[in-house]
Order: sequence, then C-alpha cells, then structure tokens
Amino acid sequence: MAYQKKERAPREDRGEFAPRRRPAIPANDKIDINDIEVLKRYVTEYGKIIPARVTGVTSMQQRAIKKGVRRARNMGLIA
Repeated sequence: MAYQKKERAPREDRGEFAPRRRPAIPANDKIDINDIEVLKRYVTEYGKIIPARVTGVTSMQQRAIKKGVRRARNMGLIA
C-alpha cells in the first residue's frame, strides 16, 4: 500500500501565524558604532545579538550589526 500524503489547511486556518518582524533598517542608513540606541534594538537584555530571521534585516545589514555590536562591546559602550 502506497503512502498518501495528507493535505494540510492553510496556515491561517490552522491557527498558525508567521512571526511579526520588526521593520528592516532603511537601505541608505549606516550602522554606527556610536549610535547605541540603534544597536540596542538588535541585542537582547543578556547581550546576545538577535538573529536576522527574527529582526527582518538583510544579510548585509546583519553583518554590519554584528560588527558594530562587537566593536561597541570592546569599547565598553554596550555592557
């Protein structure tokens, strides 16, 4: 007997919803290490960098965030 794949209902009908994403950084904005308020939006309260799939930023923006957060940590701007 062959295995028959069950057809699933659309996400909305099953009660599942895609996670809400924050708006991405505008493309012309640069990540500045000294702009602590921007960097803090992408760091948890424990100091971990939030992944791009959660924040909704592009891969290039995520790399800039990573570099900026690491530099700010080394400079002592972010604890």
